[in-house]
Amino acid sequence: MSEHTAIALETLASAAGASEIRNPAPVAVTDLAYDATRVTPGALFVCVPGQRADGHEFAASALERGAVALLVERVLALPAPQLVVPDARLAMALAADAFFRRPTRELEVVGVTGTNGKTTTAFLLYSILAAAGRRPGLLGTVEMRIGGERRAVTRTTPEAIDLQRIFRELLDAGDQSCAMEASSHGSELKRLVGTRFRTLVFTNLSQDHLDLHGTMEAYYDAKRRLFTEPDVDGRRPSAAVNVGDPCGRRLADELRGLGGQILTFGLAEDADVGAEELELTPSTTSFRAAGLAVRPRLRGRFNVENVLGAVAASRLLGIPDDAIVRGIEHVSGVPGRFEPVDEGQPFAVLVDYAHTPEALENVLVEARRLASGRVVCVFGCGGDRDRA
Repeated sequence: MSEHTAIALETLASAAGASEIRNPAPVAVTDLAYDATRVTPGALFVCVPGQRADGHEFAASALERGAVALLVERVLALPAPQLVVPDARLAMALAADAFFRRPTRELEVVGVTGTNGKTTTAFLLYSILAAAGRRPGLLGTVEMRIGGERRAVTRTTPEAIDLQRIFRELLDAGDQSCAMEASSHGSELKRLVGTRFRTLVFTNLSQDHLDLHGTMEAYYDAKRRLFTEPDVDGRRPSAAVNVGDPCGRRLADELRGLGGQILTFGLAEDADVGAEELELTPSTTSFRAAGLAVRPRLRGRFNVENVLGAVAASRLLGIPDDAIVRGIEHVSGVPGRFEPVDEGQPFAVLVDYAHTPEALENVLVEARRLASGRVVCVFGCGGDRDRA
């Protein structure tokens, strides 16, 4: 973890949009924390109300561990400077962006959102960015990569403090770009506020995460806001949108109305980036996309859409054609995503963390087609790692 220069509490108060500073004092903040057990001396502790616990209840413990100030939604009877805000989650994200010196102004961030296909599309974009010499990091459900080093992950989209810290670590490690999964939890819980996306990919939308969002319309809206609402610098990202998906078509229409930079993709006939001359066999896939002849090593029709999304995003990023093709063809597989297991058995085994009915059906159809009905599919419980 890199070291960071202390920042004045008043500076963070301004960045977080605090309405007042209760018990003001000339304090220098050396870290941020939302978990009282992870507070370090000199930290600003953010009291985040949650579904199961309220961070305000742990403020005293945070102060005992060395926190020098609190960020609160309600004033507490504690002898410490308190930044009072109407929304602690929003303020936490804005404070994190400022504390870590606005890392995504330097880091080229490409996000992928949708119900299915996020992980594979992010892996493809990571490979394409690497082929283009843009020194990428990777952040998603399966793993993160910082400076080429693989690390385990606990959430698809980390909490805002953790996320901005990771972005700064990427820069400190020499990375210049990042391919990341942007989950609906990350949007709904404001973890992505402060992240400046250069380009966003929308893969599809089907039933999932209704425990958080309640309705499909609210779930769609959490995705939509990433594209339609300006970031902290007042800009919207360019967008690659799958118009083969009904929600993607709806999003594309809305983005056109806003005048945004958009490139559509998918298996729909009117997509800007489609799969021409598509050939799918049990052993090979080939097609032309945006004038490029590609032969992905990934299997399955649904992976054709993932490749098309990566091509569309790469076009928006201005990546050279040869790097796009090399990047796509370098990806031989993604852990737990339609992953073959070959131990010499006389039948095919595929592992896929299909976590929605639509994903499961797609995997079964493709598995039967590719293996002529002789397939055994092993499914695990997967999907986003995010929880409220």
